[in-house]
Amino acid sequence: MDDYPALNLFWTMLWFFLWIMWLFLLFKVITDIFRDHSLGGWGKAGWLIFCILLPFLGVLVYVIARGKSMGQRDVKQARESEAAFQDYIRKTAGTQGGGSATDELARLADLKEKGAITDEEFEKAKAKVLS
Repeated sequence: MDDYPALNLFWTMLWFFLWIMWLFLLFKVITDIFRDHSLGGWGKAGWLIFCILLPFLGVLVYVIARGKSMGQRDVKQARESEAAFQDYIRKTAGTQGGGSATDELARLADLKEKGAITDEEFEKAKAKVLS
């Protein structure tokens, strides 16, 4: 360790960190190229070749040219994922539409017992819940 000073260790770690960061950015750009629906097949092929043949320049130019729309696609995907997750939770919990059919029928039966609705209204509401 005597022949490798602390400053050299610092520079080595810094360059290693920057290399890993660049790899993450490269993979992010490549996935964004394939995720973009507004870009045609030839456009995707061109960007991909540019990023593979001249990786540092290709990634830099891509981020400069399409960085804003790249962020918008990330936000859109996050919103779609969140909406799908919330929909899954609603379906799994059985609360889609404000409550399950059993809860709705129990509420209707309580209203009928209290005299708030007639037998005819109860039957119509029951048929609607069960359909």
